[in-house]
Amino acid sequence: MDWTLAGGLAAGLLIATVTAPAGVSGAVFLLPVQLSVFGVPSPAVTPTNLLYNVVAGPGALWRYRRDGALRGDLARRLVLGTLPGVVVGAAVRVFAFPGPNVFRLLIAVLLLPLGLWLCLRALTPARHLRQQPAGELAPCTLTVLALAVGVIGGMYGIGGGSLLGPVLAARGLPVARVAPAALAATSATSLVGAAAYALLSLASSGDIAPDWWLGLACGTGGLLGGYLGARLQPRLPERVLRLLLGALATALGALYAAQTLR
Repeated sequence: MDWTLAGGLAAGLLIATVTAPAGVSGAVFLLPVQLSVFGVPSPAVTPTNLLYNVVAGPGALWRYRRDGALRGDLARRLVLGTLPGVVVGAAVRVFAFPGPNVFRLLIAVLLLPLGLWLCLRALTPARHLRQQPAGELAPCTLTVLALAVGVIGGMYGIGGGSLLGPVLAARGLPVARVAPAALAATSATSLVGAAAYALLSLASSGDIAPDWWLGLACGTGGLLGGYLGARLQPRLPERVLRLLLGALATALGALYAAQTLR
């Protein structure tokens, strides 16, 4: 148990430090670690991952708030859209038990080409690219997108920043603006999602409740790593942030594609 908690702390710290500057909580990369290394059963791994987000989120958000990066209405729109979605996703995950292969395939199809495109744009000199204006999504479109991401986050405990970040960045929004909003949505929806799973575990049998100690250990590491990552972000150029976000999206898409083809 002591090794598991220490390993969870280290994993959360390392992952959050790398992913927080790009607006990704790191839960999506922690999920396979919890399954393969720590042996968390399914579907309990989903609320355990959401618990990680709840504990880890305030570190990066506090730093972003101090820097004024949470100003504007983007974060508010994302939160209002994802909150109802995560409750729906939790109910579907518990009572319908959807197979993971379709989800993995959809994520791979979305993130793999999107991540490669973001990397290509980040590595190509600006003079060889047509300048793309910052594409602010219409409020209705943004709400629908956030709602869909909330459902996915509730079903699989990935928060949503790993999906929202690349999509919004591909629209031309600066990563420095997208990252705090995506993390705010992830933190809020994870809190609601973890509570929903805790309540559903009272009315259902099986491994539904989160692994509290492991989730808290991973989250504590993520709390420290998220703060460090958010503090590092202003020192990174926009091109580096886009390359980081693209690399994370590509790695995630490739991971899920490989799992689907097994």
